[in-house]
Amino acid sequence: MSAHEERVPLHTKILLGLVLGAVAGAGANLWAGADPERRAGVAFLADAVAHPVGQVFLRLLFLVVVPLVFASLALGVANLGDLRRLGRLGGRTLAFFFLTTSFAATLGITQMHLFEPGSGFDAETRQALMQQFSSSAADYQAKSQFRAGTSTIDNVNNVLDWFLPRNVLGAITRMEMLPMILLALFFGAALTGVAEARRKFMCDWLETVADAMVGIVGFAMKLAPFAVFCLVYGVVAKFGLDLLQKLALYVAVVLGGYLVVLFVFYPLLIATLARRSPLDYLRRALPILVTAFSTSSSSATLPTSLRVTQQDMGIRREVAGFVLPLGATLNMNGTALFEGCVVLFVAQVFGIDLSFGQQVLVVFLCVVSAVGAAGVPGGSLPLIMTVMAQVGVPPDGIALVLGVDRLLDMGRTVVNVMGDVVCCGYVERSEAARDTA
Repeated sequence: MSAHEERVPLHTKILLGLVLGAVAGAGANLWAGADPERRAGVAFLADAVAHPVGQVFLRLLFLVVVPLVFASLALGVANLGDLRRLGRLGGRTLAFFFLTTSFAATLGITQMHLFEPGSGFDAETRQALMQQFSSSAADYQAKSQFRAGTSTIDNVNNVLDWFLPRNVLGAITRMEMLPMILLALFFGAALTGVAEARRKFMCDWLETVADAMVGIVGFAMKLAPFAVFCLVYGVVAKFGLDLLQKLALYVAVVLGGYLVVLFVFYPLLIATLARRSPLDYLRRALPILVTAFSTSSSSATLPTSLRVTQQDMGIRREVAGFVLPLGATLNMNGTALFEGCVVLFVAQVFGIDLSFGQQVLVVFLCVVSAVGAAGVPGGSLPLIMTVMAQVGVPPDGIALVLGVDRLLDMGRTVVNVMGDVVCCGYVERSEAARDTA
């Protein structure tokens, strides 16, 4: 490695690729304007050149998610050695997830009340958006409908399939990570009761698998600066600036909520619960945040989160291996905030006045449904439509926001992932204090 390469950290290169991709994409979008031939050329470049490069990077990360999550989580539980410690660790983690997700969902709804971006939304624009994105809305609605049963037993079976499906491998191929996480938890817990020599052999094997997956992530990250450029370019180049103008207040309110959570709520938790410097903590987490923003996927960011928290932030392996895989599936603060905003925004656009009780129900449903959101781009949209249907808001109204969802998806992934990293700091400090005592 040359001296020049040593002077430029990887996260700086990734951030530079992100900025340059945004600038190039915006320039291409402005150059194309309304000219059909130019727009076709920009779309071809984004689809045929930028998209494949970005997808190679993303798929390398997705390639390691399943073995890395299973190995890290099972190893983390097995190394605890005592199931009582597992209960304590799990209790702290889940309580943190529930409280932060509830705060985020409440914040989203409160913002919508304060700014009311959907009030006064003109009927012509609403009709144009509904028509333009109706087919995408129908696709998401179809995905959401399998959750609704026709009888009590159907609903019970749907819930059981969510946690304990008959075919775990089938769930994993659909990026439904919760069943695999439960399998890893049970596997690690069972290892604590196995004879010492056999437990150590299996833990060594799991550690080797985890280290090998991290090595693959290292290969992928060499491509990251170029892939991030392509991913961001593809989004911005095809992003309609006129659409952004129509939804500017809605986008600004949602992004503002993300910023409040990231730079007010999380630093407060870092200082009070993790007892660390918020500025230093966020600085060390920068590679995680950049990866989350560029990939729009909690699952794809997980390998980077595991590596950075252990190597750069001093989080012990058993803590990071337990908290982060759980968080990638269960802790979706940004998603909960976004869901509350979408439901209230669509209700305002259609002139639907939700009662206080209905809004409390929206907060509860946002917290619960955020747990079931797949950690992939756009994974929360089918669940939002389910929440909307429960409170009498037209589910097909999701079409109003689909045009700007990719931008907001990038932001909410950052909020989701950073919440897991903050939880790691809190649990690490709690466990370290107990060990010292």
